[in-house]
Parts: sequence; structure tokens; C-alpha cells
Amino acid sequence: MGNLNKDYQWRISVSMSAAVFLILLPLIYVVLGSNSSLANTRMNKILNWSNGRNNRSLSNEQVIEEVKGDSATNLLVRRLVRGRDQIKLDTIGFSCDLSIHSDVCVSKEPVRIDMRSMTVYLSHKKSLPSMNWTVRPYANKQASETMSFIRKVEILRGIENKPPPPCDVIHNVSAVIFSTGSFSGNVFHEFSEVIIPLFLTTYHFRSQLQFVAVDYEAWWVSKYKHVLKHLSNYNVMDSAKDGKVHCFPGAVMGLKYHDKLACNTSEIPGGYSLKNFRTFLRDSFSLKIKNVMEIEKPVLMIISRKRSRVLLNENEIVALATELGFQVITVAPDQMSNLGVFSHQINSCSVLLGVHGAGLTNEVFLPERALMLQVVPLGLEWASAAYYSDPAKQMGLRYLEYRINPEESSLLEKYGKDHPVITDPASIHKQGYHALRAVYIDGQNVTVNLSRFRGTLVQATKLIRRSTPIK
Repeated sequence: MGNLNKDYQWRISVSMSAAVFLILLPLIYVVLGSNSSLANTRMNKILNWSNGRNNRSLSNEQVIEEVKGDSATNLLVRRLVRGRDQIKLDTIGFSCDLSIHSDVCVSKEPVRIDMRSMTVYLSHKKSLPSMNWTVRPYANKQASETMSFIRKVEILRGIENKPPPPCDVIHNVSAVIFSTGSFSGNVFHEFSEVIIPLFLTTYHFRSQLQFVAVDYEAWWVSKYKHVLKHLSNYNVMDSAKDGKVHCFPGAVMGLKYHDKLACNTSEIPGGYSLKNFRTFLRDSFSLKIKNVMEIEKPVLMIISRKRSRVLLNENEIVALATELGFQVITVAPDQMSNLGVFSHQINSCSVLLGVHGAGLTNEVFLPERALMLQVVPLGLEWASAAYYSDPAKQMGLRYLEYRINPEESSLLEKYGKDHPVITDPASIHKQGYHALRAVYIDGQNVTVNLSRFRGTLVQATKLIRRSTPIK
């Protein structure tokens, strides 16, 4: 009787376990199978494209059906076009957003990228005309001199004498092709024309993408590794070094550019502001201080320029700021290259002070409600506002500027008080950028009037004291 009872209990236990397993089986399938199913679907479509082209038993209509992109790729790339361009993308699978600032082409269907020639092969449909298009994947196409150095990317569809080569490597995420550009080494252009455009173009992919870099620079990739790792789960591919044919379920060629250090919420892809970008940077670099009120004693960082637009009485400014209660830090350009370290240093500052120049781009790392204090040299009033003043305000920072008088510029001694360089900077601007640069950017240093500058620093201390956390 005891054995029968045990056997009965064992049978009930087995039956119940089987029932529970059958109930849970669909859930297990969804959890474990959904991601792999999507990946397999993408891979099969790319492989079938290849098989369809090489297997004569398949009709053209069957080939077309096999190479359609998946819904995930469609949703991701679709955000990068609008209006007629979006309709075109939905209709033929490929479209370009050609704006004043930048050119961005997208494919929601599988592509093959030959890294040797930097050629992108679109999946071909018999009903569509052949296409041969070229794009230079640098964000700011208005920088004409820069664009001339950017490697071209050729986009082909249905060109008879240029059939797509077979895949060497197959990916389950879309490719994003971009160029680091010839301005690498200038932190303003790096952020304004590469890093912010990368954020704008790819943040909504949630790291499910593969960066493909033309004009690849290993030091640049190393410098911005924290940003790149937070935008993609994969290492940046050096197209020139790779030399293989890579196949992707979709692709983006080029980056969106809104303006100088700009994220405009209404422009494609929509919804991103400079405050959103700064939050992304804070996460990428694990910055600790969110609001300037978290800093007990005000810290002032001076960007110490060494070649042009030098603060000739920097030591006296340090003494004055110290007298007014600031803890003062001076940093030279060579101390800013390691962003992993420098971003934390500047994130601990209340005020960033410097003469107009690329170093002020590091305002992106300041805590909220911190102060950017720009010394504006002669002839650079517009650039100072467009490059650093306007963006600072959109970032949630306080902003002050100190516009120097002719007596504070080294140009006065060089040209004399009656020269157009001093009396009519607009006339120099009309001569073109190279004339402007030679005089006001490369040929000018600054000695601030300490009595007048004291008033600006006092105003800075008051603004910092009044800072309150942003709600």
C-alpha cells in the first residue's frame, strides 16, 4: 500500500511538471527565441539575396521578395528622413535627406559594402532603374575645403558591369558610415561636426549598429572611445584596413548636422536637445557632478592658450580670481587630450574661462548652471556668439563675456589706433576668411584690464551663488 501511494504521488508530480512545462513553453520560446529569430530572419534575407542571384531556378519576383528588409531596420532608418524622402524609402527601400547642412542616405533593405573600394551595393529590383550615387559621409557639407579631403562612398543599384560581390562577413545590425574628417585635432570641429552628429544620427538605434569609418584615425577612435562605446556595441570598423565585403540588413551613409554645436529638437531626427546630449555625455564618461550647487568652493578653470589669443597677463588673472575666492586651475591644450580624465576635471568646475577658441568647446562637460566666461578678442564678436555663447545657453549653462577694448589687444601696437584692423574690422572680414584668420585669430594676443575684468569676475561669483538646481 505504501509503495502504491508513493507511485501515485510520483505520477501526479510528473503530470503536474509536464503540465507546467507545456504552459511555460510558449513563454520560453518568446524569451529565448525572439532575438535569435530576428537575427536569423535578417541573415536569411541577406543570404537568400546572394543565393537568388546565383540560382537560376529562382524568378526575379522571388528574389525581390527574399531581399526585403525587416521591420526593425525600417523603423530605425525611417526616422532619418521625412516627407517625400520617407515615402520614397517606404516605396523603394532607399532614400536621401539632402539638406542645407548635410547629406544622409539610408537603406532599409540589405546592402553589401565592399570596403576595398568603399562601394555600397543596394538590393536590386527589376522594376527600379539602375542608380549610381556618390556621398561624402562628413556631416558639415558647407565646409567645402574639408569635404574635398573626405573619401567618397559610391552607392550602386543594378549596374550591369558592377555586380555585387559575395559576402565575406554577415552582420545582424545596420551599418553607419561616417568620416572623422580632416579637422581632427580641433576639439570644436570634432564635437560640432562629428560627435554631436553621431549622437543625432544614431542614438535612437540604442547601440544596435556597426560604425564603419572612412578616413579612419586610430588616435581619434581612442580619444572618443567612451562616446563610441555608448552608441554602438561593436568596435569601429576601419574600412581601408578591413578590405572585405560586409553585408548588413540596412545602412546609413552620412551624419545629420544641425549647426555649430547644435541639437535642434524640430530637425531630423527630432526630439534631441543639447541638454539631452550633455546627459548622454555624463553617462558616457560617468561624470559625477550634475549641478554646480554640488561644488562647495567655487572652482575656476582657465584655458591657457600658448600660440595665439594668449592671455598675456594670465598670472595676474589667477591672483585676482584667487583673491575673489576662487580655487583656480589652469590647463594647457596638451592636458585636454585624455577626455576620460579631463572630462571629470572640468565637470568639477564652477566657471570655465578662456579667450575665444576651440578649448571652450569643453563647456559640454560642465555641470548644469555652471558658468562659461568667454574673453572676446577684437574682430571675433560674431564667432564668439555663434560658436560658444548661443550653445552654452542651450546647454543649461550661465554665460558671461568680456569684450576687450583696442587697448587690450596686441593688434593696437602692431597696426596703430587708426588702422582699419582696429577701427573697421568689418572691412577685414570682407576680404575673406583667410584674411580674417591671419589678423584676428592667428595674429592677436590679449592683456585684459584687471580693474575692468574684476567687475566681470565679481559678477561671475554672484551668478554662481544664485545658481539653483534645474527642475
